[in-house]
Amino acid sequence: MSTVRINDNIKKEVTPILDDLGLSLSEAINIFLHQIKLNNGIPFSLKRKGIVELNDGHGSYICEYGHLHDYSKMNFDEIVKDVDERAFDNVEELKKALEE
Repeated sequence: MSTVRINDNIKKEVTPILDDLGLSLSEAINIFLHQIKLNNGIPFSLKRKGIVELNDGHGSYICEYGHLHDYSKMNFDEIVKDVDERAFDNVEELKKALEE
């Protein structure tokens, strides 16, 4: 028998979830440890994923692949003006026009 120290806040948050799954905290920890053994490592990715918004007022962001999408240098008024003057039959045509 081993003792594991667990943060009280996270324990309170996960206990109802585990209860719904019919698992005790001890059983969940054992499942996690077995998955480490089966996967020869942590059974999930430990890197940050998702979009990181830059809050620059232009909608710029860093995507999950680490690429900077900097919209601060784009003139959206010109893009919208060009698009507003045309009619589109479907969303694909609109997307293509926006990409041009």
